[in-house]
Amino acid sequence: MPKSFELSRRERQIMDAVFALGEATVNQVVETIPSPPTAMAVRRTMHILEEKGYLRRRERGREVVYFPRQTKGTAGRRAFEQVLDTFFGGSLEEALAAHLHSRKDQVSAEERERLIALIQQAQREGR
Repeated sequence: MPKSFELSRRERQIMDAVFALGEATVNQVVETIPSPPTAMAVRRTMHILEEKGYLRRRERGREVVYFPRQTKGTAGRRAFEQVLDTFFGGSLEEALAAHLHSRKDQVSAEERERLIALIQQAQREGR
């Protein structure tokens, strides 16, 4: 599977829309993305994404429905790994610290408890 950082801004917007919708027609993508180009331009870009291995398609009557080749979870983990490598030198600690700092007034007690539990579980599992 190609890496998501190889996508153009518009390709990324289209992939984000398809992931958010689960599957999408060209018209649904046009309605979803900001400042969309023409439907023909979106159709062409979705075809390119299919050729690159990001999307698959199926016929539904006269419409073509596109859906991601990989699960949302897999794509999310790969994107997160890329963000870690690019912006935080691979450091989960730095990424989490930056995120918590940006949300300092919005982290609930329940979120903190879940984070602590996840860290403790990772320690028990040797990760």
